[in-house]
Amino acid sequence: MNIQETALSGVLLLTPQRHGDARGFFSESWNKRLLQEHGVDIDFVQDNHSLSEQVGTVRGLHFQMPPYTQVKLVRCGRGLIFDVAVDIRKNSPTYGQWVGYELSFENGNQLLVPAGFAHGFVTREPGSEIIYKCSNYYVQECDRALKWDDEAIGIDWGIDVDVALLSDKDASAPALADLDNPFEWSQP
Repeated sequence: MNIQETALSGVLLLTPQRHGDARGFFSESWNKRLLQEHGVDIDFVQDNHSLSEQVGTVRGLHFQMPPYTQVKLVRCGRGLIFDVAVDIRKNSPTYGQWVGYELSFENGNQLLVPAGFAHGFVTREPGSEIIYKCSNYYVQECDRALKWDDEAIGIDWGIDVDVALLSDKDASAPALADLDNPFEWSQP
C-alpha cells in the first residue's frame, strides 16, 4: 500500500496495491498492522455506504463533536468523487485549509480524515458509491456540518455553485467563522 502524507498533517492518501489478471483484481483496502507501522492506530467500528445518483451531488462538510469524534477512511467503490478534508482545529497552523483528491473505482485511492477535520465530497460521475469506515459510531446529537462553499475556505469543487445538489442540512450549515467548534490543535 502506498501511504502519502498530504499538506494537512494527519490527512493521508492511501493507494492499495491491486493484483489483477483476466478475471479482475484483488486489493487489500485496509491493513491495521501496516498502518500501525506508519504511526496510524485506528479501531474502526462502523462501515457506511452511500450512493449519489447525480453528478454535482455535494455531501458535507461533516464532522462529529466530542465525545463521538470520528476518523474516516473514505473510498469510491463505483464512479468518481472529489473528496475534501478541511482542518477545523483552532490554533492549528493549517486551520481553515483544505486538501482534495479524486477518488474513483479506477484509481483505488482512499482518503484518511482524522478527527478535527470536516469531510465532504462532490460526485463527478453519475451513480457514484462511497464506502467509508468510521472510528466511532454515528450519534445524531453530535453530527455537525460546515458550509461547503465558505469563501473563507475557498474550496475549488470543480462545479458551478448553482447546480450543486445539497441536503437541507448542508445548505444551511454555518461558515467556519460561525462554527460551534470544540476542536483545538495541540502541538505534537
